Amino acid sequence: MSSTSGRLVLVGTPIGNLGDLAPRAVAALAAVDVVACEDTRRTGRLLQHAGVVAPRLLRLDEHTEVDRIGEILGLLADGRSVALCSDAGMPGVSDPGERLVRAVTAAGHPVEVVPGPSASLTALVGSGLPTGRFCFEGFLPRRGGARTARLAALAAEERTVVLFEAPHRVARTLGDLVVALGAEREVTIARELTKLHEEWWRGSLEEAVERVAAVEPRGEHVLVVAGAEPSPDAGGDEIDGAVRAEIASGRSLRDAAAVVARRLGVPRRTVYERALRADDDA
Repeated sequence: MSSTSGRLVLVGTPIGNLGDLAPRAVAALAAVDVVACEDTRRTGRLLQHAGVVAPRLLRLDEHTEVDRIGEILGLLADGRSVALCSDAGMPGVSDPGERLVRAVTAAGHPVEVVPGPSASLTALVGSGLPTGRFCFEGFLPRRGGARTARLAALAAEERTVVLFEAPHRVARTLGDLVVALGAEREVTIARELTKLHEEWWRGSLEEAVERVAAVEPRGEHVLVVAGAEPSPDAGGDEIDGAVRAEIASGRSLRDAAAVVARRLGVPRRTVYERALRADDDA
């Protein structure tokens, strides 16, 4: 890498209220040679609002990120500095940037981060749900086995879960969450964060389904869902009894172990090894 290598600067931008654009972000955007962004028109308006004379704007969205990586690596190798910003929030989080950052760091170029607003953290801390341990799921897969598997994993997730959803899909997602997680699971819906029509709603998943059916969802939504209650550790007698019952119903030992492990939340290997020992002792 040349000693004159440029740098990539990740710049957090407002998620709604332009007053949240940090002075350091303005300085960073004014100092670079190129700004890579999802929408050049939107970013151009942001720069105009900040009083920044627009440098070269380079479109980098989900469709062009991979194709732009080589071009940006070339700019950095030539000593140019490049900023990356998304339409709202931190680049790389449910927005383009992850693959670019990986390529830039692999090539040995420096990466700086100018932190800024985050819809996921804003919703989390305002939700009233536990914040000590949480997981960010972004957008669920749209359909098929991938969606089913993700929902099944969330059913046992004990941490607070943060999800993004578009207004035209939020009713379906809440309905799927009811089926997978249970109607009584707590949820906070944060809508249009930091914008004029910001709205917070808190209740159960079942109540949330009823609400979106009665009130047309508008704007981007963040769903903050309470984690599952910790499952008590199943005792050996409970495991053994459950396995015997499954075998008596006609299941093989292996299938019985799989069913019991899933039902009791116990590692499958643990159940299977206990079942084998019991079978040997019989």
